[in-house]
Amino acid sequence: MTSFMLHLMRHGAPQRPGLMLGHLDEPPLACGITACLERARAVACKQVRCSDLARSWLPAREISAQRGLAAQIDPRWRELDFGAWDGQPPQQVHGDALARFWDDPDAYPPPQGETWSALVSRVGEALADIRDNCLVVAHGGSIRAAVSCLTGLDHRGVWAFDLPYGALLSLRVWPGSKSAGQIISLETTAP
Repeated sequence: MTSFMLHLMRHGAPQRPGLMLGHLDEPPLACGITACLERARAVACKQVRCSDLARSWLPAREISAQRGLAAQIDPRWRELDFGAWDGQPPQQVHGDALARFWDDPDAYPPPQGETWSALVSRVGEALADIRDNCLVVAHGGSIRAAVSCLTGLDHRGVWAFDLPYGALLSLRVWPGSKSAGQIISLETTAP
């Protein structure tokens, strides 16, 4: 069984950090793109994939261009859809509703939003299409969903680690294996 390296990079800081950004297309700051470019220099990959939201595809496009590759845009790598909460600061979401969501994101998804299991399912489909060393520039939620798919950790397990803007998580993946992924490194400090 042949393994490959999967590098999951969270996009750089958006123009309005601190909001619940799901499908809202909030562009990244220029310094956020630069941070991703710096972090990606040490990554060996044959392909670059990203979500279709600007905060993801803008740094992916720059990273790809530096490598002579074309970024492959895939909407399955989008962030969780926060529905009515999208674009809101967490403090403006009714405390009980947000607490219920963090406790059980399938039973209490955001109003008009997406369940955790729906996110994990679509990211799992995107993962199934990767068979070679790859860098994916995505979002905190979709990266955590990928880790959940590959390691079997539940939402509490993957929400337990910090994943700041520009973080890089590298995993060795064995396709079709019962334990499909092993976390190799998590770089969360500034490059």
